[in-house]
Amino acid sequence: MATTAARTPPRPMRADARRNYDRLLAEARTAFAEHGTDASLEDIARRAGVGIGTLYRHFPNRHALMNAVFQDALASLIARSRELAKARQPCEALMEWLGTIITHAGAYRGLAQALMSASRDESSALSQCNVPMREAGAALLARAQASGAVRPDVSIDDLMQLTNAIALAAEESPDDPELAGRLLRLTVQGLKGASAEADC
Repeated sequence: MATTAARTPPRPMRADARRNYDRLLAEARTAFAEHGTDASLEDIARRAGVGIGTLYRHFPNRHALMNAVFQDALASLIARSRELAKARQPCEALMEWLGTIITHAGAYRGLAQALMSASRDESSALSQCNVPMREAGAALLARAQASGAVRPDVSIDDLMQLTNAIALAAEESPDDPELAGRLLRLTVQGLKGASAEADC
């Protein structure tokens, strides 16, 4: 009779490895904010005081490092989606959450493009960001659709792609700070159902 071996939990990092990991994350956050997500990994490792081999031991590729850097933002977005799931106006809640995603994506140049690419690549470490985001957004979308404010044929995958596209467009037009808001409002108009709420 076949038995399934229990999965061995990951061993905790040694103290020096944990310090290296934390320094790499801190430097990556700074570098991504200053230079975008295509910042030099070699420079990140150097500023963290470690070799590039140490960086790759912790983060096998750029997307793995990006995924680690954005976990705090992801946790914040998921928490906000849970708060908005209790809002009295489901469509307004959905739109607020999409706007928050655009704001977060705009904090790091290149993030929106990377998330768009990762949405079609389940092997990417960034899919670990996309999956919980889709689940959180799907719950908000379902409430808005149930209220009649959003058309039933709208999918969360389409919404996430539209949101990332808006963030990317805003990134490419830094001289127009109102662009993201205008594009999101246009998107809302296209989402409305036959009995759309007036405030959506």
